[in-house]
Amino acid sequence: MVKLMISLGQMNIALGDPRKNMATAEEYIAEAALRKSHLLLLPELWSTGYALERARELANPLNVGIFAQIATLATQNKLSIVGSLLEKRGLEVANSGTFFAPNGKLLGVYRKMHLFRLMEEDRFLQAGSAPLLMDLPWGGTGMAICYDLRFPELFRRYAVQGAKLIVIPAEWPIERIDHWRTLLIARAIENQCYIAATNAVGQIGDKVFGGHSMIVDPWGKVVVEFGETPGVVTAEIDLDYVDVVRNRIPVFEDRRSDIFGA
Repeated sequence: MVKLMISLGQMNIALGDPRKNMATAEEYIAEAALRKSHLLLLPELWSTGYALERARELANPLNVGIFAQIATLATQNKLSIVGSLLEKRGLEVANSGTFFAPNGKLLGVYRKMHLFRLMEEDRFLQAGSAPLLMDLPWGGTGMAICYDLRFPELFRRYAVQGAKLIVIPAEWPIERIDHWRTLLIARAIENQCYIAATNAVGQIGDKVFGGHSMIVDPWGKVVVEFGETPGVVTAEIDLDYVDVVRNRIPVFEDRRSDIFGA
């Protein structure tokens, strides 16, 4: 059996205050390590929130600033750390999900492809142009960020290419939290893989975010779900269960790729 212990760090993000948010992240990282987690998933833009008017000021290039700090913390705590941050790319800024290994190495970067107009991402950020599927010790792992959840073709691509787990950092408002829960479960069922998603929570600027971070298994069962308070929740998953479910209902063998494409 391929077991993976995952912690979800649900944060009430201090808008535009990286120092305060880093202090919270350090607490969550230490707690995840104490629980012997292999992976900690933080929310979308966890160091800044949607302070996008200050995006260029708050962003860092990869491997310096907050990215370097997370690499160090991953190494010190022997823990993989995932979350999205503002990444400076020349004159542009991206909403970038990073995957740091327990040795501090940056294994992958996913830049959010679908920018959310309702939060003015399209005004301040540069859209990504490529999915990210990583070959990790426990199996293929894909990444999406928040609004990407509404675009099933991204998740299907990951699944067809062998993903057993898809991780999703998010800042999803409480007014649409029913959509969040429904879509997470749907993506797990239709792609027969694990979905691990961490949301922000509480009042952040003029928005209230809905929490309900969760892990869903390939059968669509909720393994663990947090409520609407900040903190860390942890659960163990068995990646071999993906193969069990895919053999039980051979969805990928029955796909009409001749009609719908790859």
